[in-house]
This record gives sequence, C-alpha cells and structure tokens, in this order.
Amino acid sequence: MRHAGRLWEDCHAGHRGASAGGAKPLTRRHNAGKAARGCGERPAGQLIGGLAMGGLAWHHRGMSDNPDPAAPGAAAPRPRAVRAAAPRRLRLPAALPYAAQAAIFSRLRAANPHPVTELEYRDAFTLLVAVALSAQATDAGVNKATRGLFAAAPTPQAMVALGVEGVTEHIRTIGLFRQKARNAVALSQRLIDEYGGQVPSSRAALMTLPGVGRKTANVVLNCIWGLPAQAVDTHIFRVGNRTQLAPGRDESEVERAIEDNVPAEFQGSAHHWLILHGRHICQARRPRCTICPIADLCPYEPKTTDPLP
Repeated sequence: MRHAGRLWEDCHAGHRGASAGGAKPLTRRHNAGKAARGCGERPAGQLIGGLAMGGLAWHHRGMSDNPDPAAPGAAAPRPRAVRAAAPRRLRLPAALPYAAQAAIFSRLRAANPHPVTELEYRDAFTLLVAVALSAQATDAGVNKATRGLFAAAPTPQAMVALGVEGVTEHIRTIGLFRQKARNAVALSQRLIDEYGGQVPSSRAALMTLPGVGRKTANVVLNCIWGLPAQAVDTHIFRVGNRTQLAPGRDESEVERAIEDNVPAEFQGSAHHWLILHGRHICQARRPRCTICPIADLCPYEPKTTDPLP
C-alpha cells in the first residue's frame, strides 16, 4: 500500500506544484474522498487496485516479493515440485495349471516318498529351538551346534538353567549367536510361564514366542502335528517362481500360491519337496537342469546343458 500510495501522489504532481504557489496541498484522505482529476474517476483505494491490474502492473511487480530473475542479486526462482510416479507392481505369470502341478509333485514324490527336514531334533521343543537358530545359517551348521546344546538342555527348564552365557558357548559357530542365545532362553521361559513347559500347537501362540516368526511356526506345525503349513524360505521362493508352481512377489504371496494351487494330496509334504529341490537341484546361481526330474515340465529358460558333479 505504501508504494501504491506513492504512485497516487506522483499522479498529482501538478496539484503539488499548485500547492507550492499558495494552494492547499492535497492529502491522501482528500484524494480518497473526491474524484481524481486527470488520473481516472476512481477513489484512491480503487485506483490502487486498478494500477496493480492495469498498465502500471510492471511497477507493482517490480516491488513485489518475486523480483526479475535476470536482475543482479535476485534470488533464484523456486523449482516447481514434481510428483514422483508410483512404482509399478511386478506382473506375475499365472501359476501352472492343475494337471501340470499334479505331474510335477508326482515326480517329486516318486523321487522322495517321505521327505523330512534336514534339521536334527528330538521333540517339538528341540525342533522349535533348532528352526529359530537356523535363520541366516545352514542346517548343517545348526546341527553341529545343537548336538551339544540339546545334550545339555533338552527341555525348557534346562535351557533356562543353562542361561544365555551357557547357550552362547554352544552356538558360537552360527551367525547372530548372541541374539539367538537370548531368544532361546527367553522363549523357554515363556513356555514355562504361559504354556506349562509345552510347545503350543497354534500358529498365533507360537508367533508370540521370542525369535519365532511365521516360517518357524509353520515348520513346527508341519513336522510335529502334520498341518499342511508352508514354511517359505529363500529356496522355496526361488523354486516357486522359477517353475511357476507358486509365483509371488514375496514369501507371503508364494505361501498363499502354494495353498491355492498345489493339489491337496501333496500339501502336507510340498514344503519339504520344494526346499530340498531348491537346495540340491534348482540352485540359485546355476540350476542343475541336466539331472532335474521335472526339467521337461518346467517353463524356466534358459536351462543349463552342461553336467555338474
């Protein structure tokens, strides 16, 4: 308003000259109350808005908060924000049809009629601990560590009595052994406090135990109680997508795809067949297609042709 008022006064320079000769000088209040002569027919308040919108808009812009970008010392214009495009979801291929699923699992069953986990255990408690320790470790490495551990602590009560330091000494050779030792003692204490020292037989109850996730719970439910629970690890995730038996973007989608697409007669051992197939034949870096029993039914390309030992 200060600059616009100055323009109004400049517009009446002739009146100021007259006032120097003895006439009464014009004031802003006087101008606002009377019609302006020689500068339009609006009061001051309206003329100021007209100046901003009309031919003198360049002068108003020059005094605004957005100076000419080419002027010396002018601030750089603020870059316009660009909204990032949402990431596109990976389009999955369709799962193999029912007939192909049945043919593949029939061959896997013929090659290994009674598949079992490669972890060594005695009962539900030792299996629960072994699977919890197997995260980011090989089954062979876990077996080597748990032979001494389970000899010293075969029950939840004995595991709590052994303590974190005692468990740590037995499992020092596997990854993340300190945190796993704390979890083994903590879950043993939880079993004593809430389940009378017994391993519960529901997924929800198992997943309340320290260090026990969905995959660990599914292994225990499948191996101890025969529930057709699908414990999806990196091997099953790879095989499910390569063979299109169970395509999925993550482990939960692959688990759901196995439950939805694998015929019911194979559900109980599907987890074992797939994990053993991925571990020993359909390996990550170079699948052993020349000895694969389902190579002619598998859509994965390109297949390896050179024999491996």
